[in-house]
Amino acid sequence: MESIRIIDYSADLQPYFESINKAWIIANFTLEPIDVAVLEKPQENIIDQGGTVIFAELDGEIVGTVALKYYEEGVYEMTKMGVVPAAQGKKVGWSLAKAILEKAKTMYAEKVVLYSSRKLVPAINMYRKLGFKEVVPEAGKYSRCDIKMEVEL
Repeated sequence: MESIRIIDYSADLQPYFESINKAWIIANFTLEPIDVAVLEKPQENIIDQGGTVIFAELDGEIVGTVALKYYEEGVYEMTKMGVVPAAQGKKVGWSLAKAILEKAKTMYAEKVVLYSSRKLVPAINMYRKLGFKEVVPEAGKYSRCDIKMEVEL
């Protein structure tokens, strides 16, 4: 079994964060201005705001990424999770999600929220297995999102 290595953000990894996420968003939805801003400048829009970004490496290749964005005191948003098609089905998303939730605990998060689309059935199923529960979303976060989920840590 190939082992997945989790790597913290560094500026040289930004292009992977951008390309992996833009690929799945464009394939399934429409890239929105908020996506472009966050993906092109994660240091400014996630890390400098109190969040973090991690990556999954498999066989020496960066194959996935996810971010944890500061939301409000004690609450973070899990966002921008993507896995390259060639690595899907290899537990990369699961490894990233488990790692980012562990990281959230070290950042004193009490709760992690996420916004997704019911169209992304495998992702929604994974979130449920991780303990996320559906809650009523506030309007206007992203046009593609029709479900908000959260997990207490």
